[in-house]
Amino acid sequence: MAKRLINAYDVLQGWIKTWKPDCVFEGKTRKDYERWRKAFAQHYRECLGEWPRKVPLRLKVVKTERKRDHIRYKIIYDSSPGVTVPAYLLVPKGLKKGERRPGILAAHGHGSGKVDITGVTLEHATKEQKQSIVALNYCYALAAVRRGYVVIAPDWCPFGERRPPDEWSRVPGRDPCNVTNMGWSYFGRPLLTQNVWDGMRAVDVLTKHPHVDPRRIGVIGLSYGGTMSTHLLINERRIKAGVVSGYISTVRTDALNMRGKGNTCGAQHVPRLLLHGDVADALGLAVPKPVLFEMGVKETCFHYPDMIKAWRHLKTIYDAAGYPERIGKDVHPNDHMWSGRLAWDWLEKWL
Repeated sequence: MAKRLINAYDVLQGWIKTWKPDCVFEGKTRKDYERWRKAFAQHYRECLGEWPRKVPLRLKVVKTERKRDHIRYKIIYDSSPGVTVPAYLLVPKGLKKGERRPGILAAHGHGSGKVDITGVTLEHATKEQKQSIVALNYCYALAAVRRGYVVIAPDWCPFGERRPPDEWSRVPGRDPCNVTNMGWSYFGRPLLTQNVWDGMRAVDVLTKHPHVDPRRIGVIGLSYGGTMSTHLLINERRIKAGVVSGYISTVRTDALNMRGKGNTCGAQHVPRLLLHGDVADALGLAVPKPVLFEMGVKETCFHYPDMIKAWRHLKTIYDAAGYPERIGKDVHPNDHMWSGRLAWDWLEKWL
C-alpha cells in the first residue's frame, strides 16, 4: 500500500518521483531531434500562454548622460496595452555616421534592476551595495558597451522602477515576484510571458537604432538574467547567440528539493513545465543558436553537479541536431557570479 502523504513538501516530492514527464529528449539522431522538437515546442508554447498584444512603442528618451566612453540614454517604451517599460540604452562614443555594431540585450537578475548591470548603482553605491555588485561581477551591460556593443537593459517586472509598492506585496515577508505573478495569472498569463514579450519589444528598439546591425543581436544575463536569456533565445528569432550565466539547472531534481529549497520564484515560473520536461529541454528549442553557459563550481544559489547534469542533457540535444560546436561552457571556480572569462570571445565569434 502506498504511503499516505499529507505535508505539502512530501506531496511534491512524491509527484517528482512518480509523475514522469512525457516529452524529455531521449534521441540520438537529427530525425529524433526534429520529431521531439515539434512535440516539445507545442507543449512549451501552451505553458507560456498567449503573447500580449503588440502596440506602438512610443519610444521616448527621458534622460541623456555622457560618460567617459559611452552615452547612456534613459528610455521608456510601450510593450503591450497598459504596459510601459523603462530601460537604459548604452551607445559607444565615437561611432561614425552609418557605422553599425552588434547589439546586446543585457538581462539583469534579482536586485535593483537595470541600474545594477549598467554601472549606475556603483555611481551612488553604499559600501555594502558595491561589495555585492563586485562579488557578482555584475556590471556586464557596462562591460559590453565598453567592448563596442550597443546595449539595451530593460527593467523586468517587478524589479527596478517596475517594483510594486512594498505595502501591496507585504514586504518584508513575501516575495514581490510571487505576488506579481499571481496578479498576472488572474488575467491569463504567467509574469514570465510578459517579461519575455517586453524583452522582444526591447529587441524592436535595439534593431531600429541607426548604429545597430539587426542581423547581429545577442543576449546575456546572470541568474534571473539567465532565465530571461534562456526564454529570449527560444522565442526571439532575431537573437542569434547568447551567454546564460548561473541558471542552467533542473527544477525537478534541485530547485524543488531541500538542496534548492524552492530556488525559483513567480517571475521564473513556467506553468506545467514538469509535465513535459525541464529547463534543459526548453533550451533545446534554442537550437541551432550558439549559447555559452557559465557555471560556478562553488555555486550556492544553484548546485554545480545539477547544473552540469542539465548542461550534458542539453549537449545531447545539440549533438543530435547536428550543432555540437554551438554549445559551450565556462566552468569557473567561484560562487554565483558573471564570469566573463569566455563570454566576450564567444559573442565575438558568433556575432
